[in-house]
Amino acid sequence: MSCPIDRPFPDVTNILARLKQLSSAEEFFEALGVRFEPERLAVCRLHVLRRMGELLVGDDLEGLPDAVAAARARSMLERAYRQMAGASPLETRLFKVLKDRDPNRPAASPSRPFIALNDVFRPIDGA
Repeated sequence: MSCPIDRPFPDVTNILARLKQLSSAEEFFEALGVRFEPERLAVCRLHVLRRMGELLVGDDLEGLPDAVAAARARSMLERAYRQMAGASPLETRLFKVLKDRDPNRPAASPSRPFIALNDVFRPIDGA
């Protein structure tokens, strides 16, 4: 897959419908003509798409002309990529598992003792 570095803005016809059909981060970058470094994107792809989604929530693109919707989506993808490409997952805390985890507090130990299933079904000596 090539990086769309020096290509003109891609075809924006029915851009919202086309974006809804995409699944990989690279496909979003290609469809919107956003430049990216494949090695960097490989590390932060989920975070970039999640951040773009958060940015899009505040901007209703439905009903806008295709060129306007594409320009806004492109701007949000570029912004998300800039924000996430240099940050660690713990710094951004975009996903619930990271939001709920306080890095200054050690993980809690289980409140009940753990008994392995093998220990439950082990034969009793002398029986």
